[in-house]
Formats: sequence, structure tokens, C-alpha cells
Amino acid sequence: MTTAISPSASSSRLPGSSSSLSAQAQAQNPISLRLYKVLSANFEDEATREALDTLAELYAPPPTAGVKGKDRQENDADADADDERTTNGAKPTGLVAPAGVEEVAAGDIAARARKNLRRDVESKLAESSKQFLKAFGEVDKHLDTLQEHIGLMRTRCDEAQSQLYETNEACKSLLDRAGSLREERQGVAVRQSIISAFLSRFTLSPSEKDAIVSREVPIGPTFFAAMDKAARIQADCRVLLTASLTLPPPEPPTKAGRDILAATAGQLEQAYDKIFRWCCFEFRQMGRDASLDVSPTMREAVKRLRERPELLKEALTYLSQTRQATLLSAFMDALTRGGPGGLPRPIELHAHDPLRYVGDMLAWVHQAIAAEREFLEGLFGVRDARRMVGAVRAFGESEEERWIAEMMDGAVRGLCGPLRVRVQQTVRSQESSITSYKIANLVQFYAVTMQRTIGREALLSKTLEELTELAYSIFYGAIEMQGRSLLHVSLDLDDTGVSPPLAILDHAQVLREMMLVYESSLLGDEKEEELQAGFRDILDKMVDPALEMMLTQAEEKKRQRPNWDKAVFVLNTLAYLQSVLEPFAFTTEKRGVVQGLVDAKVLQLIEEHYQDVLKDAGLAEVAAALGGRRPNEPLSHVPAAEPAALQSALHRFSEWLSGPEVVQSRRLGLLTVQSVAARVHQAALERVAETYERVCEEVKRAENKYEAGATLLGSERPFGQVRLLWQIFGLQGRE
Repeated sequence: MTTAISPSASSSRLPGSSSSLSAQAQAQNPISLRLYKVLSANFEDEATREALDTLAELYAPPPTAGVKGKDRQENDADADADDERTTNGAKPTGLVAPAGVEEVAAGDIAARARKNLRRDVESKLAESSKQFLKAFGEVDKHLDTLQEHIGLMRTRCDEAQSQLYETNEACKSLLDRAGSLREERQGVAVRQSIISAFLSRFTLSPSEKDAIVSREVPIGPTFFAAMDKAARIQADCRVLLTASLTLPPPEPPTKAGRDILAATAGQLEQAYDKIFRWCCFEFRQMGRDASLDVSPTMREAVKRLRERPELLKEALTYLSQTRQATLLSAFMDALTRGGPGGLPRPIELHAHDPLRYVGDMLAWVHQAIAAEREFLEGLFGVRDARRMVGAVRAFGESEEERWIAEMMDGAVRGLCGPLRVRVQQTVRSQESSITSYKIANLVQFYAVTMQRTIGREALLSKTLEELTELAYSIFYGAIEMQGRSLLHVSLDLDDTGVSPPLAILDHAQVLREMMLVYESSLLGDEKEEELQAGFRDILDKMVDPALEMMLTQAEEKKRQRPNWDKAVFVLNTLAYLQSVLEPFAFTTEKRGVVQGLVDAKVLQLIEEHYQDVLKDAGLAEVAAALGGRRPNEPLSHVPAAEPAALQSALHRFSEWLSGPEVVQSRRLGLLTVQSVAARVHQAALERVAETYERVCEEVKRAENKYEAGATLLGSERPFGQVRLLWQIFGLQGRE
């Protein structure tokens, strides 16, 4: 191997004249070329660095710590010996310096590396190859052993295969039999699954049977589910039996279907019997409570029991009897004991107040019926959301409504006796007609309400209807007696007043209270005829005696007191009766009757007032002469119409026109209705004006033989001018 020469060593061997060599000689020097190549080499690439790292590991300096001086000398000697062996061509004993050398110069290691690099690499490769050969030799031995085992295994497999073949040949019949058995087992499994599905579809499980027949299993969702399954089995069985009849012969077997149908029917009958017994027990228990809550289980049980109407009817009979006894006991407690703790107080404590007493009893019954209706609707699962409050119930539309009507009638049947006795006693003990009417109207209201709630055929509705008739008969008897007593009332002969008498005022006040009660009891949907008819009899029995008493007693008083103003008295009394009747719409007919009397009396009063005005104005004798003279007799020849008498009458009439009687009459001022007074006065003035006009016309006629008739008329107001007289009277519509 060529030894590398460091630049410092080469520069020391050059003679002092080397600096003067030519550039060409330096360029051709191999050492220079080698140096330049080495100096210009790049050792940064990965491969070069990896090779240098390998060499550094190969020639790593040995550890020197802890090595004594004698050992160091021996190591140096060994190193020199190695160099000599290397020089003589002997093989090195190792690549790493022996241990124990304390320190080795870095230059010596590099020198040995340059000398022995090839040899060391080849020695390392040879040693590695020996190790590989040794390892592969061991592998080869193991492979041979494995080959022997594989051969032995193949032999055993061949023997097992031959034995298996022989066994298969020997067991071929058994395998065929096993295959056939396997196929049969599959068929049996299929049939078993079909039978299991059939049985699960058409039979009840033991737990479902226990739910139906066992007393330990209560009525609930499990029981209803088992019952639904039994009903479904029965329906499916009937479908299958019906379908089997349509198959061609030979006739298919139907014994299993009939057996299943019979078993299912028996199970359903047991289920209905269990529901019946459970409902009877529950009805006896729940009927003892005043207020009830219906559980979903009870509602479902009653719904299913409707499939057996005879069982349901018998069960509901128990419920009706229990509810009847419970409501009767609760009603008697409310009458005598009151509520819990004494509140509300017993109804009997208010017996001194008949209206409240009867109202409290009827209100309690109505509240009990409402609670009973709600309970029965919950029991039968009926919810009438379309019915308005107070509307008439349509009974008989469904089976549930019929059941509810019968149950409610039976539940409140026991209340009729105590209620009838107490209401009758209260009604018969009343002396006041207004109290009797209020009670009768109250009972009628509840009778109508009960008819709309429980029907007309219910015993309670009939009882209230009878009580209503009784109350009204007693009331009509009371007002008839009051009317007869009113007819015997006489007017005070010493009383010169023309106001309605006290008896009429009291009678009219009672009538007003009755009309207020009747108006408050109206529902608002009555027709006009119904509105009038509902109070017509009462008006006839109350108003007619008052009118008869007024007319007869006024006539009697006028006969005994001629100066007493009968006409004004009658009109004032009629006006008062009109004012009592006028606010109520259902008194139209009777107000028409009273108005007819008023119109007749007004006409009579107009005639009387006209005569009085003529007398006061001085024209009465002249007017009498106009109507009482003989035919073709001149008016001037009649004593009352002679010119002097006529002049005196006209003068008196002129003075009367200047007085206050023209505007207002003292007699008519006693009328309570001033519109009637104005109407009467104006009508009388109109007739006076017409009489004056007729006088003027007769005076102006030549056949009546008045000398200077126009002058006679023009001497006094209104100067013979009828138009001026109308203006003085304040009348319109006449020129």
C-alpha cells in the first residue's frame, strides 16, 4: 500500500531551490496530484461518512485506565511484535490492540491501519464467513432431522388414510342411515315448528289460561290480553272452518277446529263470568262512596261485559241498588246533619225560609244527579263533547245512553219520597201568593232541568212535574182568593183624591214581583206565543179583578159623591196599571186590553171637558140653541141666541180667552199622565173652535135674520176670525 506523506514532511525534504520550479514541473508531479486529489475530496456524503465510521470502530483505541507500568511495557512489546510479523508477511492475530495498554499514539494506529487495512478487512470477512458456515451447518443438521420427521409423518398419514377409507367402506350403510335420519329430523323439526306456531296461534299459554280461570290473577291488562287472544282464536277458527267447507272431497278433518272452538268458547265464558263476579264485588264497594272515580280497568271490564247483556244488567242492578241507598243516606244526612264538621249546615235549619229550603233541596238533588251522570259517563266511556251546557239530552241514540238513563233513574228514585213530602208541606203552608209563585216557578225550573238531564220518563222528573202542578194550583188558588178579596174593597167616600187606592197599589206591587220572577226564569229561546202564554193566566187572574174593582167601586162612589171626578180617577188608575205592565214584553196582550179602556175613558173625558169648557166660556147656551131650534126657525128668534144674549155670550167668551183656562185646565191637572191631559185639552179646544166657527157661520147667514151680524161678531175677540182663534188655542193644522 502506498504510504501517504503529510504536507509538512514533504515540504521539509524540498531543497531551498524548490520555490523556483516551474509550474509545469509541479503539475506533472504524481505526489502533488495525489495531494491535490486528497485535499479536494468531499467527505460530507453519507456513504463516505458511513465508511469512516466503520473504520473508526475497527481501529478504536483500547482503554488505558487502571493498567500498570509492567503491563504497559508488555503491550508495547506485543505491538512491536505484531509489526514485525506483519512485515514478514505473517497473519495478524487480531484487529484490536490487546487490553491493558494505557495509551497508544494516534499516529501509530493510523500507520498500522494504512499498512494492514486490506489484510484486516479480509481477515474480518474470513472470520465472518466461518461463523456463517458454522451456523448454516447447524441449520442443515436440523433440516435433516425435520426431513426425517416429515417422512415419518407422511407414513402415518398414509396409514390413517387407508384406515379411514376402510372405515368409510365399512360404515357406508350407517352413514346412509344417519343421512336419512337427519332428513327425517329436519322434517320433524319443520313439523314441530309448524305445530308450535299453530298451537301458539290457536291455543292459550298456561299463564294466559291462569289469567282467565285463576282467582289469584286479578282483572287487569294481563287478563284482558288473554281474553283478546281467546277471542281472536275463536274468530280465526271460524274462518278456517268456513274455508274448510269449500274444499273438495274427501272432506278435510275438522275435529281439531271444533275442539279448539269449543275450548275457546269455554274459556271466554269463564272470562266473562270472572268479569261479572269482579264487577259485582267492585260495584258493591264503590257504591258506598258519595263521590266516585272510575279506573281504566273498571271501564274496560264494563265495556267487555256488554257482550253479555244479561250479565251486565245483573251487575248494574247491584250498582243501582247500592247507589240508590247511598244517595238516599247522603240526602238525609244533608237534611238533618249537614256536611263534615257541620259545614254546610243542615238544610232543615232553613225550613223557616221556604224559598231557600226548597231551593237547597232541589240544588242538592241536581248536584247529585250531575255527579252521578259524570260517574256513569266515565263508567261507560261516553264523552258528549258536542252537547252544550243546559241543552236537551237526546236519550236512546246509543245503547250507552239508554244504560245511563236507566241507571240515573234507579239511583235517584229513592230521593223522590222525602223530596215530595217536604216540598208539599212547604207549598201548602204558604199564605203569600208571591212566595207560592216563587216556589212554583223554582220547582218548574228544576223540573225542566231534570227532564233535559235524565229524561221525561224518569221518576224524579215525573215527581217534580207533579210538584210543579201542585205548586201552581195552590198559587192560582191564592191569587184567585186575593182577587176576590180585592173586589170586596170599597173606596173611601170621604177621600176626594183621584189617585189609585192603596189596595190597587199593593195588588199591583205583588203583580210586579211576580212578573220579575217570571222574567228571571225565562231561558231566552221562547217564542212570542210561548212567552205570552206562560204568564197569561196570571195576568188574567191579577189584572181583571183590579179593573173590575176599579170600575165598580168608582161608579159606586160617583153615585154617592156626584162631585167626585170619576173619569180622572179611572184614567189615573189605568195609567198606573199600564206603568206596571209596560216594562215586560210578555204583557203585550193585557196592555192592549188596558189601553182600550184608556182610549174609551179618554174619549169620555174629552166630551166632559168639552162641555165644561163651553160652559165656562159662555157658549154652552148658544151651542145648545144651534142644535135645539125648530126647523126653518131663525136663530135670532131663539131666546138663547137673540142678539143681546149672543152679544153677552161673545163678551164672556172674549173674557174667557184672556184667562188661564185656555192654556191649562185645573181638572186635567189632576191626571198623572200629562200627555193624556194635553191630548184631552187640545181635543176639547178643537171642538170649541169648531163650535165657534159654526156660530159665526150661522150668524152670517141671512135666513137667521141678524142685523149687522158681522159687526156683532167683530165686537169681541176673536172678532169672528176662526183662524185667529186657532192661533190663540195654539192648535196646528187648521187655517
